[in-house]
Amino acid sequence: MDMVMKLGTSSAVVIFTKSSCCISHSIETLIHSFGANPAVYELDTHPNGKQMEKALMELGCHPSVPAIFIGKELVGGANEIMSLNVRGKLKQLLIRANAIWV
Repeated sequence: MDMVMKLGTSSAVVIFTKSSCCISHSIETLIHSFGANPAVYELDTHPNGKQMEKALMELGCHPSVPAIFIGKELVGGANEIMSLNVRGKLKQLLIRANAIWV
């Protein structure tokens, strides 16, 4: 879990994903559309991917990917990101995290 938290807080936006997950790709594309450049960790290609996936599940991510950290905090998965976007709050969260500038 320490590795996940360390990586999750290493950048303004961090996405834990799998290369075959289309929802993860959609979330990454959404965040890019705001001008943010997230750090992306593909668990199926990362040497410690299995342990990281287990840690994400222990943190409450079900399913384990995508898991998104914004501003050094675990925001959650695709549902939470899409909900923030629909409510118009994702952009403000990215601005507060210094992931984008307006």
